[in-house]
Amino acid sequence: MANKIATREAYGKALAKLGQENEKVVVFDADLSKSTKTADFKKVCPERFINMGIAEANMMTVAAGISTCDKIPFVSTFAMFAAGRAFEQIRNSICYPNLNVKICATHAGISVGEDGASHQSVEDISLMRSIPNMTVISPSDAVETEAVIKAIAEYKGPCYVRLGRLGVPVINDNAEYKFELGKAITLREGKDATIIATGLMVDAALEAYNTLSEEGIKVRVINIHTIKPIDTEAIVKAARETGVVITAEEHSTIGGLGSAVCEVLSENQPTPVIRVGIKDTFGESGKPAELLKAYGLTADDIVKAVKKGLTIK
Repeated sequence: MANKIATREAYGKALAKLGQENEKVVVFDADLSKSTKTADFKKVCPERFINMGIAEANMMTVAAGISTCDKIPFVSTFAMFAAGRAFEQIRNSICYPNLNVKICATHAGISVGEDGASHQSVEDISLMRSIPNMTVISPSDAVETEAVIKAIAEYKGPCYVRLGRLGVPVINDNAEYKFELGKAITLREGKDATIIATGLMVDAALEAYNTLSEEGIKVRVINIHTIKPIDTEAIVKAARETGVVITAEEHSTIGGLGSAVCEVLSENQPTPVIRVGIKDTFGESGKPAELLKAYGLTADDIVKAVKKGLTIK
């Protein structure tokens, strides 16, 4: 059984480490530091931690201002409040002037669980990738999250990092893993079909690969950690070589990874695409595993999509 760590947990640890290494890092939180895990940073760098209270829009604007003073603000709250409540400020105060603010939003997707539809952001990728100048990243596990936080601290410009509440298996090797912004990672090779996944669905894609392999179906598995800018070259190459693509995301099929992949292929390599994701509906309260199953976000659902794809290839 793989070790399970929530990406928000990895974020907290990575942020605390980064803060001790880089004095330019300043952290803002909207009164949720125990949940977003920015409390880890507060413990080691209290003088550079600011609790803005339940005032997310104001928090984004203050972070924008601080970024013009040669600081690197990391801003955290739940994804619903970051991408949703503070959208205007992110658009006009951060992305329009192209400022160096890192928005690391936790509790994304339906795996938030019992908090229900009001807190389950399944639209945040769509919202954030629609804004000019914004970079959008959805790490698959703890190892990738740590690498992402280190990389975006060095990158100049607005970033949105999507993090989860639920513990997820560690699938990457800490010693060997290399993160490169905008570059997809091919985890498994195959010629019959391609599964392109992001976030916690990467582990489900690997599980689907194992199931399909036992049946003699060889699929390529690609981890798209950077939704924007997306790796057009890797997507086109996979589509050309395998003939059908299945996308998998814990997000609405409207505007997320599936939409981004379809946009790439429709312009460069017209290919059948089947999107595994949330089908234009709100979430509901429940245990995370039960919700993932109810909304068709399991390895079995990916397997079914692959088999359907092979019939229309």
